Amino acid sequence: MKEIPILALAGNPNVGKSTIFNALTGLNQHTGNWTGKTVAKAEGSFSIHDQSYTLVDLPGTYSLFAHSAEEEIARDFICYENNKATIVVCDATCLERNLNLVLQTIEITDHVIVCVNLMDEAKKKKIKINLIKLEQLLGVPVVGAAARDPHTIDHLLSTIETIDDYPFSPLSIMYDENIEQHLLTLQALLPSDTLPSSRYQALRLLDSPSNERLNAYIKTLDNCDAIFEAQKKIRASLNTESLEDKIIHTIVKKAETIASQVVTTSQEPHRERRIDKWLTNRVTGIPIMLLLLCIIFWITISLANYPSQLLSNALFALEDQLALFMNSLHIPTVLIDMLVHGMYRVLAWVVAVMLPPMAIFFPMFTLLEDLGYLPRITFNLDHYFKKAKTCGKQALTMCMGLGCNAAGVTGCRIIDSPREQLIAIITNNFIPCNGRFPTLIALISMFFIGSQGGFMGTIYAALLLTGVILLGVLLTFVSSRLLSSTLLKGVPSSFILELPPYRKPQIGKVIVRSLLDRTLFVLARAIAVAAPAGLIIWLLANIQVNGLSVLMHCAHFLDPLGHLIGLDGVILFAFILGFPANEIVVPIIIMTYMSTSSLIELSNPQLYTLLLNNGWTWVTALCTIVFCLLHWPCSTTCLTIKKETQSLKWTICSFLLPTAFGFVICFVIATTARLFHLIS
Repeated sequence: MKEIPILALAGNPNVGKSTIFNALTGLNQHTGNWTGKTVAKAEGSFSIHDQSYTLVDLPGTYSLFAHSAEEEIARDFICYENNKATIVVCDATCLERNLNLVLQTIEITDHVIVCVNLMDEAKKKKIKINLIKLEQLLGVPVVGAAARDPHTIDHLLSTIETIDDYPFSPLSIMYDENIEQHLLTLQALLPSDTLPSSRYQALRLLDSPSNERLNAYIKTLDNCDAIFEAQKKIRASLNTESLEDKIIHTIVKKAETIASQVVTTSQEPHRERRIDKWLTNRVTGIPIMLLLLCIIFWITISLANYPSQLLSNALFALEDQLALFMNSLHIPTVLIDMLVHGMYRVLAWVVAVMLPPMAIFFPMFTLLEDLGYLPRITFNLDHYFKKAKTCGKQALTMCMGLGCNAAGVTGCRIIDSPREQLIAIITNNFIPCNGRFPTLIALISMFFIGSQGGFMGTIYAALLLTGVILLGVLLTFVSSRLLSSTLLKGVPSSFILELPPYRKPQIGKVIVRSLLDRTLFVLARAIAVAAPAGLIIWLLANIQVNGLSVLMHCAHFLDPLGHLIGLDGVILFAFILGFPANEIVVPIIIMTYMSTSSLIELSNPQLYTLLLNNGWTWVTALCTIVFCLLHWPCSTTCLTIKKETQSLKWTICSFLLPTAFGFVICFVIATTARLFHLIS
């Protein structure tokens, strides 16, 4: 049987590597996970004339020094798998940075094809690249491509087909004299015709003595004792702490030198650079970011009410039909009340309140992501996260948490450091999710905007909601620093922050991706936990003990604690019962105050009157807003945290940390208000 050659596809993130992969393999691909890793694996096949090839899409990575799971997978596949060649995809608009990975790959194997992608983007930015000279300098084949144009892939295919005939003479990077001398000593002890190259093995023996895969290979050699003895002596004579830095610095300088010889850039500042001068400026970057956030909230608030009301009417009309249908089947009234007016009503409420805002918010969030703005947010906030001893990528997970904290927790996988990933997971709940918006907006509108309605009312509501979000962001920094200094001590990791080019969003794909991957996914999880919650709430409201429902008994029991933090027992118990879904907190408050047996809906004026009649003041509203921002994660988020961390300990920590902040801040607000009242 004819052996099918394997090609590895490597490259930095956001260089169009996946587009190249799709263009080559078409529908002949499948995905999975790398063995023992949660990192996605994509593999496909394609043919050139009658020759078939297997193409393996390696995780996007900036280097092969194995500081993350992605780097380790990419390095080991290039080093130890039987690859015909490695195709390294580069971004033509920032070639210098991409050449770092090219040079590291060339040190491993001489069978490298450099594919300079996004040549069309480079042309728009008036960047010219001399591909012929680049090929001469690197000593490996170089092809240009614009992955969205299928015709440009033909050159890559012909290069792959003729790779056996190419006269490879890969560039050899020269390090300082001391390192080179020791490299020659180790190379003399290693087999010369191997993959990875003997020079690469010698380098890693110098700077990475704990490389398990390499050490296992060395142990198979007859002279392994002599190699390890030489390694030990050489490392004893070197300053090993700065060795990797010296090697990286040499590679970076070489990439800079090569880029300066092949890249010509117009002196005229490009439009994107002019935009970034505003969006990433220390003075204007944060205000613009806050303005965009406020606009998104305003659009969500303005547009969500009408579809939410329509959906609510439709679902509650169906409730009546369900009750009539079950009654026609002679099902006992108690069971109908339990299933329809209990379980179904809570489900309908969650869907009606949760779906419209998510269906508006998530596409706008995905639109910013597709446009290329989210990395700019990370850039603006990176300095503050460094102060908190965490990773700037946490900014992206915070943004995802605005839609759903469960999605934000899952998004923490983008953070390489396990310590920093854990901090991001634990603190994600400080950012209010979509489910808490209805409560926050309702209380802000009733107690802090008053009679101001219409267009200006939504503007004020969006501004105040943005202020609440800012409090959550501030406490995220505080809690992250607290964790970094106590339970999760460590030094913040460094990472290369890429500012990808602005791209025209693909509106259709944005809507489909945001609705299917985010909105419906989150809604399905919420429904799964809301159904049993509806049953429990109905039972608590309908089981009577000494003339009072169990719901009222629990509320009375919690009254002392509630009053201590500016709330009351009803509000506190509503948050406890809202654990499955934050959307039902206000309906539970209404149901308890009115002593009804199931959830009911009131208009804002009716709700405002009800709250005032039950002793609410602006202090109660403020404390409820703060506690809504700062309390335990919902059940969906807790389950996601447990799944991501595989630890009950860290799940409990994620539950207790925001709750502790909520109790303390609400207590301070309530106590201060009482003191001022006594003084006045």
